[in-house]
Parts: sequence; structure tokens; C-alpha cells
Amino acid sequence: MHTIITQLIGQTPVMSIPVPNRNSTLVLKIEKNNPGGSMKDRMARSMVLAALQDGRLAPGGTIVESSSGNTGTGLALAALEFGLRFIAVVDHHAAPDKIRMMRALGAEIRYVEGDFREDEVAVVERQRLAAQLGAQLPGALFMNQSDNPANPEGYAGYVEELLAQLPDGIDAFVGCVGTGGSMTGISQRLKRHDPAIRTIAVEPAGSIVFGKPGHPYYQSGTGTPAGDEVGKVLDYSCIDEGVQVTDMQAFETARYIARRRGLLVGGSTGGAIYKALEFIALGKLSGTVVTTVADGGEKYLGTIFDDEWMAKRSLFDPSIAAQLDGWLIEKAQAA
Repeated sequence: MHTIITQLIGQTPVMSIPVPNRNSTLVLKIEKNNPGGSMKDRMARSMVLAALQDGRLAPGGTIVESSSGNTGTGLALAALEFGLRFIAVVDHHAAPDKIRMMRALGAEIRYVEGDFREDEVAVVERQRLAAQLGAQLPGALFMNQSDNPANPEGYAGYVEELLAQLPDGIDAFVGCVGTGGSMTGISQRLKRHDPAIRTIAVEPAGSIVFGKPGHPYYQSGTGTPAGDEVGKVLDYSCIDEGVQVTDMQAFETARYIARRRGLLVGGSTGGAIYKALEFIALGKLSGTVVTTVADGGEKYLGTIFDDEWMAKRSLFDPSIAAQLDGWLIEKAQAA
């Protein structure tokens, strides 16, 4: 019997989506089933534990982190477990329900100041304020997930579970890349298990992780916006290919998966699913292809699942649902 909420982190289920006429299966690892609602619960606890063990964070101390919400929720849970104070530094880009969730769990919320466009992620200012608070407050530590080696280390359990759940083997992994922690932690371990596993990292169009020009985007909690630096935790050597997905492709796919499969996934997960299916359709991936339901669509009911919000930002593209149907609905074999 579990007595602490963080003991429920991990052992998340998998769900398969057959891809007809391609001899492939897309396997989704449902990380939204973690207690904080995302895969970030794993790395958040890993970072706090490492900081307590090496003395950078003292009992009763304060955690400070810049977050768009999921890491912050995971840190709020870890703070409760270890009796710590937690300050989340956020901007206007964070989903309102994520901020409400952090606050409900006892986190203190600090908004960055400044005039930012709605589709502009204020990561640089968030990082600056979080680092300042970490330096100024007694007993405080800025977690700095982008450069924290305990971030990728937090995904060891994810890979162990996946290998046990898919004993017949994994042919490819398609994941989102933001700080690079999950992509690095998962890809390194999968490659160690079997170097032939293909790893594809997906960033939003407008992100600068793979050297493309930066521009604003609506996808939350993924990518690195122009003006920010790619996280030191990102290991490019374990990634076979880096690709970009548009907001339209990501959001229309999330809506499609909800309506066709009954599974609510977040926008960045929609993007990873879109690219995974596209690569399968193009013959660039085959066999068992894994991607992560990084978080749930429940956090985006007022945004990407809201018709008015989507229409106001010109994010609808009906051709994407038709494209997904073409990839996922079995075609009759010609006589």
C-alpha cells in the first residue's frame, strides 16, 4: 500500500495504435497517468532527490524553477514529499489550468514582467528571474532543469518499464524535445539496450534546437524559443534525426486522437504522434514505434480543444484529419 503520492510515479500503461498496410504499430506510453499528470514527475523528483543528497538543498529549503507547468507540478509534489517550499516562475504562455494545479498543490507562483506576444514564450526572462530568486532567497536553489544532469537521469525507470512492456522489441522512439532531458535520458538508454533503435526528436516549427530560424509558436512546454540557449542536458549524439512540427499539425492531431481514440493528449504529444505516423507512412520507420503521451489534453480544454480559441488564431486545418485518416484507416486491397 502506497502512503506517499510520489510512490505512484511510473508503471504507466501502454496503448497500441496499429498502422494498417505498413506492418507497423504506434505504441503510446501514457505518462499522463503519473500523479502530476505528466512525464515530468519523474525528472522533477530526480532533481530534488539529487540536490538533497549532495547538499545543494537543505531540509526545509526552497526550490525555485522556471516552468510552463508540468515540471512545476512535479516539483510541487516532490516539495510536499520532502517538506520543502516551492516557487514556480511562469509566464503568460503557461496553460491556466497548469498554474491552478501548481497553486492547488501549495506552490507559490511568480509571473515574469514584460510585454510579450501571446505566442511568444518568455523563457529567457523566466530563467533570469528564477536564477535571481535562487541566489537571493536564503536556503533556496534554482533547479535549472535545462542544465541539470539529474533531469535525464530521471527517465531510467521509464525505459526499464518500456522494455518490460514490449518484450518483442522496439524499433524506434519518437519524442518531443524541449530542455532535452527526456529525449536524452530515454534515447541514451534505448541505444544502450539496442543501438539499432532509431530515435527521432520533434520540436515545434519556430524552435531553434536543430538550427532552424526561430519564430513564435503556440506549443507549450516543448522546443527552445529564439533568444534562449539549448539546454546542456541535450545529447545530440543519441538522436538520429531532429524534425519540426507545426502548431496546426500538432493541435489537429491532438484533437483527432481525442475524437477517434478517446484519448486526450496535449499539443506537444499531438506533434510527436503526427511525425511518428508521417515517418511510418513515408517508410522511414517501421515495426514497433514508441512515443510518449507527455501530458493530457485535460490541461488544454480552454485552448487547443476549444473551437473558438483555435479559430481566433487560424490554427484549424481540416486536411490534417483527412491525412491522419489516410494513414490510420485500412484501405481495401485491390482485387
